Amino acid sequence: MEKIRVGISCGDINSISLEVILKALSHEMIYKSIIPVLYGNVKIASYHKNIAKLDALSFNNLAQGERPRPGRLNLVNCWSENVTIALGKASPDGGKYAMLALDRALQDAISGEIDALVTGPINKLAMRMAGFAHFGHTGYLREKAGVPDCLMFMVSESLKVGVVTDHLPLSQVAGAIQKDAVLRKIRIMEQSLMSDFGLEKPHLAVLGLNPHAGEEGLLGPEDEEIIRPAIIEAKKAGVFVSGPYPADSFFGNGAFSKFDGILAMYHDQGLIPFKTIASHEGVNFTAGLPFVRTSPDHGTAFDLAGKNEADPGSMFNALILAKNIVSQRKGYREMRENVLRKRPKLSEEMSE
Repeated sequence: MEKIRVGISCGDINSISLEVILKALSHEMIYKSIIPVLYGNVKIASYHKNIAKLDALSFNNLAQGERPRPGRLNLVNCWSENVTIALGKASPDGGKYAMLALDRALQDAISGEIDALVTGPINKLAMRMAGFAHFGHTGYLREKAGVPDCLMFMVSESLKVGVVTDHLPLSQVAGAIQKDAVLRKIRIMEQSLMSDFGLEKPHLAVLGLNPHAGEEGLLGPEDEEIIRPAIIEAKKAGVFVSGPYPADSFFGNGAFSKFDGILAMYHDQGLIPFKTIASHEGVNFTAGLPFVRTSPDHGTAFDLAGKNEADPGSMFNALILAKNIVSQRKGYREMRENVLRKRPKLSEEMSE
């Protein structure tokens, strides 16, 4: 079995990020199908390794141009200067070095040096202190990848939830809900469920924006004037999609279990039920990028930094999911190419 090169950006050095990364990478199972490449710094990684008491874990430091070794935790040193760690605090250094690691890993993902990218948690305040202009990873990755749109997609075995607007203040959400935006996210979700998760004809649900999905316009016009028309257009294009559904009853009565993918309108509408239902199992996946990117479904958890109490479950799942999606995409491409090869040429079709 061909092993898949998975790059991992170290995230905020003052947080639990490296703790959960190293704990996840201490599992022997990882190395059976993955060649991990950690982007960060060997001194900082060693500091967190000692906190987590992972004495048996060692690093294979990669020189420029050197290929990562199977069966080892490979490490790319993204900076050489000494850094003072301030555990549990947002700092400019926390943002600066998270950016250095992310950019180096992203460069390798775009160039094909790694097959997938798993990003360690970052702190938005620390990133802003360091000059990072985005609210989070998703918009930055979309910009660097040069794609018109992508989808923040929270996934687990039992539940898959995407959002139309991700890290956006609630006061700006209604204005950002436009028909074209909803339609784009529906299409990205459908394509991802087919190419990344192997579903032949996925069934999608779309949630309404307002209470009771607008109550036929009494509680806001967006559901009837924007969201429903987007769903109708998607249906006409062949997408198996339903809605808009009132978000409270949709999750409260278990209707979510009947669908392969659920599109929420804003961050908390989708992520509160997701994290309640799929606690410690979920993974943040960015659908619509030319490379595979996953991340744990939690943040920097500064309150746990340095205590060796952080649960690596979501990071472990993010690594496994990244590997699985790389394999699934390869199979999907091969299937599509086989179908195209078997189709008769246009001249042959016309002669029949």
